[in-house]
Amino acid sequence: MRARLIYNPTSGHETMNSNVGDILNIIEKAGYEASAYRTTPKKNSAKDEARRVAKKGFELIVAAGGDGTINEVVNGIADLEKRPELAIIPAGTTNDYARALKIPRDDVVEAAKVILKGQKLPVDIGQAGKKYFINIAGGGSMTELTYEVPSAYKSILGYLAYLVKGAEMLPRVSPIDMHIEYDDGVFDGKATMFLIGLTNSIGGMEQIAPNSVIGDGTFSLIIVKETNLRDLVHLIALVLNGGRHVYNPKVIYTKTKKISVHANDSNRLMVNLDGEYGGDAPMLFNNLHNHLNIYANVDSIPLKAIDTSTLSEKDAGEKIIEEEKNLDSKKEDK
Repeated sequence: MRARLIYNPTSGHETMNSNVGDILNIIEKAGYEASAYRTTPKKNSAKDEARRVAKKGFELIVAAGGDGTINEVVNGIADLEKRPELAIIPAGTTNDYARALKIPRDDVVEAAKVILKGQKLPVDIGQAGKKYFINIAGGGSMTELTYEVPSAYKSILGYLAYLVKGAEMLPRVSPIDMHIEYDDGVFDGKATMFLIGLTNSIGGMEQIAPNSVIGDGTFSLIIVKETNLRDLVHLIALVLNGGRHVYNPKVIYTKTKKISVHANDSNRLMVNLDGEYGGDAPMLFNNLHNHLNIYANVDSIPLKAIDTSTLSEKDAGEKIIEEEKNLDSKKEDK
């Protein structure tokens, strides 16, 4: 079996450069013949390499970098009939998808060791027009801060860079008149933003989509209606306080398999896919159910966050037993 490590040498604090050898050794220990590709500034460098090795019959691609690098790799293989399995080594700023899969985010070598556990999840991905996303899509003025944070700031300050830019943007956030159709309804009016999630980890927080289930065939759709600065600050506080924003009348929160979005009148509605600009609405979003197999730290993911029907009988049984042990331990502590 062959595996290709595709890594971004500039992600995060450039930690990958000095650890490529150790990571290749781990991949080979897992039973693969491993090789590496260092991405370049050329547009679609990671995407093109992922597509090339997938067509060559490689069984595994290990994507190392930030959410943008992972998104590129996914876009390189998503429309192929035969797709390699995927492993993720987070080396970026927020690493939302790795957070959802409970992959270590502060040590790239430890992240690679997840492959040795042999635990995999079939996961959904989103199709947005002709592009794909693996964790989050969104639109509206609040989502545009991603484009305004310089890469240098991201590398130096990490997630703090987003918080600083977000605070700077809040006073000029303005709602956009938009039309959103989903499985159980329609929203037509002004909204500050919409978010479409495949996991519970969005923007560095795990409470924005509190009942998201990995691999269940649905998106978590969040629509934040027209809000002022005071409303936004209140909603952020509710997110941090156990995800209680989903009960606020300013928020629509639902599960859906398909979503269509367009701006009313002549408004421009930019769409964000996994933290990068993905085009302008109108756009149709489809959930591609169990489209990829990904190595994950399944032991550490809460049972409620996984569609257990996608696990092997052995893994599902072990997961349930582990959860029961944790519950018994908490009861004893009380």
